[in-house]
Amino acid sequence: QVQLVESGGGLVQPGGSLRLACEASGSIYSIGVMAWYRQAPGKERELVASMPTAGSANYAESVKGRFTISRDNAKNMGYLQMNSLQPEDTAVYYCKARVWSTRYNFRDFWGQGTQVTVSS
Repeated sequence: QVQLVESGGGLVQPGGSLRLACEASGSIYSIGVMAWYRQAPGKERELVASMPTAGSANYAESVKGRFTISRDNAKNMGYLQMNSLQPEDTAVYYCKARVWSTRYNFRDFWGQGTQVTVSS
C-alpha cells in the first residue's frame, strides 16, 4: 500500500510564504507525475501545479510566478513553495501522485490534505 502525507500548511498573512511537503511511502517502484490541487469552500477541486518525473512543471494561471513545484525523486518527496500568498489562495491543498508499484502497474494516490489559510 502507498500513503501520501502532506505537511506545511497553516495560517499566514497576505504577502507571506509557505512551503508544503508531500511524502510518499509504501510499496513504491517509481513515481510518475506529482501534482498539487486545492479546494476552497464551496468550490471544485482545481489543479495548482504538476511536475513529471523529469521535465517542466505546469502551473495554473492564478499561481504562475508565485508558486514553485519541485520534487526529490530519491526521497519520494514533492514540494510546493508558495510566495506572495493572497486570501484567494485559502484552501485545502492536496498532493496527488501516480505511483508505480511494479514496472507495469500504477495507481493514482491522494494525500489527506493540508489547510492553508491566508488572512490578516
